[in-house]
Amino acid sequence: MKQAEAGVDILVVSGGEAGGHCGEVSTLVLVPEVVEAVKPYGDIPILAAGGIITGRQLAACMSMGAHGAWTGSMWLTTTEAFTSQVIKEKFLQATSRQTVRSRSRTGKHFASCGHPGPMPGRAKTHPYRSPCTLQALVSEPALGKIDKLAEGGHEGARQLSTYWVGQGVGLMNEIQTTRQVVYDFMEDFLGNNGSSSLGDGRRLALHIGTRLKASRTSKRTR
Repeated sequence: MKQAEAGVDILVVSGGEAGGHCGEVSTLVLVPEVVEAVKPYGDIPILAAGGIITGRQLAACMSMGAHGAWTGSMWLTTTEAFTSQVIKEKFLQATSRQTVRSRSRTGKHFASCGHPGPMPGRAKTHPYRSPCTLQALVSEPALGKIDKLAEGGHEGARQLSTYWVGQGVGLMNEIQTTRQVVYDFMEDFLGNNGSSSLGDGRRLALHIGTRLKASRTSKRTR
């Protein structure tokens, strides 16, 4: 555990359900594995990540030893998100099985959603894939043009338009404000035995506050 040995303040444990660059081990397996692995290094707060969209999922992760969650995909369909309307509509219609792991965009495995037609096979490595970050030099200009055409109403481009997102996309069913997302998340958490884990959440907040205070003090004394 190089990160624990280096004295990190927080560990974000991201499972294969995550969007963007991701591994292959599920959050359900990875979180308790890391919780056990870092015990010899003291009390390091752990944030579970990967497919977490609802409060009940946070409650489940905290029951496995996580102190909180790190979320990403759930914000992509909020009214404040910079995600294009084309992508938001695709996400709202998608199921968890429509996310794809591919190396086509950056050269490293990433999860996304939005490709047209049947998905099987799209996660396979293309024989002409370039190493990261060279692959992005090839793919990003083309993807940027597709997105621009899609926003302009080009039907073919709308079908091809894609974006990073995790398997939790199947639980993203409506466009909401970030405020409403937070409120619903909290209510779902508390309604699914999350209140029993609030002590861990408070401890995490205290830990972060203490670290930030120490960092500011250190900067002032330099």
